[in-house]
Amino acid sequence: MDERRCGSMGRWVAALGLAAMLAGCATDGRHRADPLEPVNRAVFRFNETLDEAVLQPVAKGYRAVLPDLVRTGVTNFFSNLDDVWIGVNNVLQGKLSDGIQDFARVTFNSTFGLLGLIDVATDFNLPKHNEDFGQTLGRWGVGSGAYLVLPLFGPSTVRDGLGLYADSYGDVIVNLNDVASRNTLYAHRLINTRTNLLDATRVLEEAALDKYRFVRDSFLQRRRNLVYDGSPPAEPDEEEAESSPAAR
Repeated sequence: MDERRCGSMGRWVAALGLAAMLAGCATDGRHRADPLEPVNRAVFRFNETLDEAVLQPVAKGYRAVLPDLVRTGVTNFFSNLDDVWIGVNNVLQGKLSDGIQDFARVTFNSTFGLLGLIDVATDFNLPKHNEDFGQTLGRWGVGSGAYLVLPLFGPSTVRDGLGLYADSYGDVIVNLNDVASRNTLYAHRLINTRTNLLDATRVLEEAALDKYRFVRDSFLQRRRNLVYDGSPPAEPDEEEAESSPAAR
């Protein structure tokens, strides 16, 4: 599998945490965006098996060995690298002020923050943003398309799948020329991300009767909120409900 695209596996891992945080927001109405549910469920089971057999044990060992302070520094380091591509996507979306803030974050954290190990930018009133090319496509009117569970990569959509490919070209680590450094940083980022979500995994296990549906609905709702910066327009079924006599 193309190594560039493997960098997107973190999105599937992150969906565990997102699902737990959005437990109260998931709705059964999302099934209309999932015409490939039988295939998606099979891929979801494969991803879960891989996570339980490989990623979770490694992440637990990682957390047991490294103290919180060190893991926070590692998380900040990778977050700082992400801000470069986040800034590019904010500019592409026409949010120039946010893009400038993102590039300023990289500058401050890379210098005063010791190569990003310390997040000093937040203390300078430069907030962390969350943007990727899938959101950029959505911002410019590209529909999400059908829900997809990608092998290794996890929850996605047709639009976001295309966005993942573009994101790989904006990934600082994946595009490093030195193979040894690239592979080491890539593996470390993946393990660190999975470690940060261990507690969310436990919450998900306890909260969800149908983990597939829970993750799907939460992922779709969160992606929609991200595209519209937290203020998405009403969906067709919501508009119908509001206009029906019973809602008046």
